[in-house]
Amino acid sequence: MSPRPAPGIAPEIAIALLAAGRSTRAGPHNKLLAEFGGQPLVRRAAVQALAAATGPVLVVTGYQAEEIRAALAGLDVTLVFNPDYAGGMASSIAAAARAVPATATGLMIHLADMPLVTAGHIAALADAFAAAGGEAIVRATAKGVRGNPVMFPRALFAGLQRLEGDSGARSLIEAAGLPVLPVEIGEAGALDVDTVEAIIAAGGQLPGGA
Repeated sequence: MSPRPAPGIAPEIAIALLAAGRSTRAGPHNKLLAEFGGQPLVRRAAVQALAAATGPVLVVTGYQAEEIRAALAGLDVTLVFNPDYAGGMASSIAAAARAVPATATGLMIHLADMPLVTAGHIAALADAFAAAGGEAIVRATAKGVRGNPVMFPRALFAGLQRLEGDSGARSLIEAAGLPVLPVEIGEAGALDVDTVEAIIAAGGQLPGGA
């Protein structure tokens, strides 16, 4: 049976930062190495995840894995290399699900290219998960529209491990038959930076100051 949090005790939630993609829409640049507030974007996301203190933080790497590793130097994160990163996001979610510690009752899938997601947003999602007894899917929304991050209970970890392709976990969510709880976090839940224009518009600086 899946572990359930004891009454009054917050569940341990692993956070998986997906940082394996090739950033093809950003041209020659790796968007996760663009700087926001003086930090590479992937590091900024990891710092916020760690500050939320919900449990272990996993960073799924693939493309330019060594550069991502360097950007995260000194942070208490676990690196999970996804050799199939070119196949799409689902392979990174599956890699994260396979690496989740046995003590975790939930897994938050968080895209590392979302510069506005803060520790407070992550904590709000974790609080909703705890309030549901660790037995619901919790999804960030942006003005009522589904967004990211998304949190899954342990009951769905096996399904996450079997994901394939580039569609993410949407089909699994639809088929799970579990409550899906929305947590409104505003623009932060929708803004990712896929292009050079988006990076600049969001206040970022391209790698190398370009």
